[in-house]
Amino acid sequence: MKCFALASALSVAALGLASATLAQAPQSPAPVTKPLPVGTCINMGNTLEPMTEGAWGGAPARKADFERIAAAGFDTVRIPVRWHNKSSDTPPYTVDPKWMDRVQQIVDWALEAKLNVILNSHHFDPIHDDPLAVAAWHGGVWKQIAARFAGYPEATLWFELENEPHKNFNHSNLLATLAPALKEVRALHPTRAVIIGGENWSGIKSLETLPLPEDPNIHPTFHYYDPFTYTHQGAEWTKPDMPPVGRVFPTTQDAAQLARDVASIQTYIARTGKTPFMGEVGAYDAHIPLADRVKYHRMITDAFAPTGIGVCMWAYTNTFPFYDQNQRKWLPGMLGAVGLKEQN
Repeated sequence: MKCFALASALSVAALGLASATLAQAPQSPAPVTKPLPVGTCINMGNTLEPMTEGAWGGAPARKADFERIAAAGFDTVRIPVRWHNKSSDTPPYTVDPKWMDRVQQIVDWALEAKLNVILNSHHFDPIHDDPLAVAAWHGGVWKQIAARFAGYPEATLWFELENEPHKNFNHSNLLATLAPALKEVRALHPTRAVIIGGENWSGIKSLETLPLPEDPNIHPTFHYYDPFTYTHQGAEWTKPDMPPVGRVFPTTQDAAQLARDVASIQTYIARTGKTPFMGEVGAYDAHIPLADRVKYHRMITDAFAPTGIGVCMWAYTNTFPFYDQNQRKWLPGMLGAVGLKEQN
């Protein structure tokens, strides 16, 4: 019995030593995915994602818009597109051919201007209410998008499967919901960059638990409208929780939170080996003076610069605008705030 007890004690000690050694051993670094070269990017907001092109105060896109964006120094343009009201909800989920042609024309204009293009599905409203039930429809639409853009350069055209999952579309069903779309894309584009954002409107905290497929060409994204009570003050579409007008930025608490958010991105990159990009950032112009919006963008841009992430501004023109479509000029200070040369 004494020998057994001694042997047991030694075994326990050995296990404890082994456990301690494993705990102290350096963890294998996550495989590193080469970041997308998003650089400085702008969204074509209120263009193709309203119910009809150019609604919500926007304007139909023109070839000159992309030439202007490229001349200003932007590297990438994100093109949000609404598909659910332009497609059938029954197999084979046919997309309106005229709509597909128009989307292709706009993508072509952007590529001809030497811009990288992020083409997405934006406001596919039914998917947020009943994600798994709508997944096949969503995938059927992506099958047609994938076919239309087969042969396009992988280096400059990237697909974002769905903008800002929210409501019932969350991390518990994210991968299952996007699986049909990813399968259709991969059938024709096995190595093209595919972008996925997380739950709760893809806020920065969604990265903490964002599930991603085992695929080296998947890239994470997040959106940054923080503090929301500042960036969306007086925004009618946020009712019944519309932030009141009058919020200032930055408070001491805002500056501290921004520093924590930057650190969280650095932690995410180290943990996952993937570099996310900021797919949207901006502040609502209706109740925030231009000088304050310039200050906001400069502070966000400067804060995140050490992380090396790409940043996509919301938006080109109308609602959070950088370009005044009526005066036909870039708003003073906005380009400089994001590190570009002032144009006017």
